[in-house]
Amino acid sequence: MKTKHLNKAEFLSKVVNYEENAKEWKYLGDKPAIIDFYASWCGPCKMIAPVLEELAAQYEEKIHIYKIDTEEEQELAAVFNIRSIPTLLFIPMQGPPQMASGAMSKAQLEEAIKNVLLNH
Repeated sequence: MKTKHLNKAEFLSKVVNYEENAKEWKYLGDKPAIIDFYASWCGPCKMIAPVLEELAAQYEEKIHIYKIDTEEEQELAAVFNIRSIPTLLFIPMQGPPQMASGAMSKAQLEEAIKNVLLNH
């Protein structure tokens, strides 16, 4: 499995520490990332999970793909105002993150990786 599940503590150390720095987005990662906010019972979440695994393997050296279970990590879901799942957070190295709700196709995800995360 190439995607990585995050809990709150891992999120605060690997992505952004919103508790210490509530006003400004300061990404802590070493390469761009996608965060998949999902739930185990969610049909569309289950549909994109294997696609995210493929992309995590394909772009292993270039990006991180993290997963956050909104049922287990309700505080993180609340902080990011997650209202529907799946919701994907695209985090480039520079600039603000971008959010997309709903299941995206592999082609849409690859386009977002190239345009938002890798600036191609």
